Amino acid sequence: MNPSLGGVPPQAAVDARPWMWSLGRVTLTLVTAAVIAIAIGFLMLPIVALITYQPVQELIRNVGSQVAVDAITVSLKTNAIAFVLMITFGTPFAHVLARARFPGRSLVITLVELPLVLPPAVAGLGLLVAFGTLGLLGHTLSALGIELAFTQAAVVMAIVFVAGPFYLRGAIAAFEAVDQTLIDVAGTLGAGALRRMLRVAVPLAGGGLGAAAAVAFARGIGEFGATILFAGSFQGRTQTLALAVYGLFDADLNQAVAIGVLLIVVSAAILLTSKLLARSWQTSSKSTSRSLGGRSIFARR
Repeated sequence: MNPSLGGVPPQAAVDARPWMWSLGRVTLTLVTAAVIAIAIGFLMLPIVALITYQPVQELIRNVGSQVAVDAITVSLKTNAIAFVLMITFGTPFAHVLARARFPGRSLVITLVELPLVLPPAVAGLGLLVAFGTLGLLGHTLSALGIELAFTQAAVVMAIVFVAGPFYLRGAIAAFEAVDQTLIDVAGTLGAGALRRMLRVAVPLAGGGLGAAAAVAFARGIGEFGATILFAGSFQGRTQTLALAVYGLFDADLNQAVAIGVLLIVVSAAILLTSKLLARSWQTSSKSTSRSLGGRSIFARR
């Protein structure tokens, strides 16, 4: 191109390219950093606001109030029972769904996952009209002397109904990720179906199972809608931490915020624990895989 005609010399255009590329990379970096900062700020600002809402001394005092202590007791008791039920019955059920192939399997998995997309209030209403005194099974249960609605048993049932599918979904995915060849090898070494599940599948899927269990437990701790409809909110009986926050919102905002901060701490601890468990399970799974040649792992004793 002729410079006298006002054009840009070819060599100058080539020399400008690295500068333009550098400017583009810097612009992209700045935009990315701004987006990340906005996202983190949006997510963290409510948490920081709760933590800094009141002095630490007052926060500790409110966490130690009778309402908070009762809510902590009810939450720990009901979630522990629900957690044991989910692990005990959910693990073999998830293993069967992950390994078995039968007509209607997709429908069964869809039904298992249905509570995930149900509004919690609808879940609570469904439990009430199914197991309540005037519900579908209410008369039968009453004849047997069993009252479920508005009891701690109702809290446990609400937690299992809402949080259980979170564990089942993660457990199914974890078992499906296990190499079927390893389980078959265990069978050739004399391990029965139950032993193969407990000694091979569960250890190898441990990372996914631990993460799913942590998510389900966290979901249970924060359960609100299904619980308040099916179990009510009675202090010392059915009032969990989440229900206590709602109940104290108008009566004592400082106590409500204190319980909210406690839930933040519990949630963060569960998240950290799940990550540590997943890492340790991955390490143990690798060592288990390397030991598959040894009969001592699978053989009957």
